[in-house]
Amino acid sequence: MCGPENSISENLLTIGEKTKSEKGITMNRAVFLDRDGVVNKLCYHRELKIKCAPFTANEFKMVLGVPEAVNLIHQSGYLCILIYNQPDVGLGLMMPDDFKDIKLKMRADLARSRAYLDGEYYCMHHPDAVIDEYKRICDCRKPKPGLLLRAALDHHVDLPNSWFVGDYLSDVEAGKGAGCRTILIEREKLASHCLASNGMVVPDKMCSNLVQG
Repeated sequence: MCGPENSISENLLTIGEKTKSEKGITMNRAVFLDRDGVVNKLCYHRELKIKCAPFTANEFKMVLGVPEAVNLIHQSGYLCILIYNQPDVGLGLMMPDDFKDIKLKMRADLARSRAYLDGEYYCMHHPDAVIDEYKRICDCRKPKPGLLLRAALDHHVDLPNSWFVGDYLSDVEAGKGAGCRTILIEREKLASHCLASNGMVVPDKMCSNLVQG
């Protein structure tokens, strides 16, 4: 899943047993995953000349090996929770039914390998949305950590002993803001992006994709 030298269990999942909060609640460890570019392939939209999230279920293509990686996360004692921005409905690029169909296809693709998600959290807001319902500046759109904090509260997650895996520096910033460790999936031009950050947003680890180790 990560790193050229070690396996997923060596890189991520050797932090120790579950901890308890001050109130005696058993805390879970989690691996939070961004969706587009991590779980599924990015899609090139010729009419828009951009490469981004799929807009239909037919365009949704899961990255090879992701279901097995999700199973390994669970086998190692971690929750697996999806955290992602989804502004395309608000921007008028996707119909709400298409968004629902994509979620169903993703879960069906995972289920074929008996893989599953413990939670799925997404932000549909965007400051430039064309639908008033979604046009806002919020606390849940990454790089803000709102979705991670909400998921941690819902699932009793021990954030310092958890990880967020994403393919943008905004994912790293969100993870750092929530207090968890971060892994950046290397994509084209990411090296220059990291240099441009001047060390302000630096992931704990980098890897080529979710499943290679």
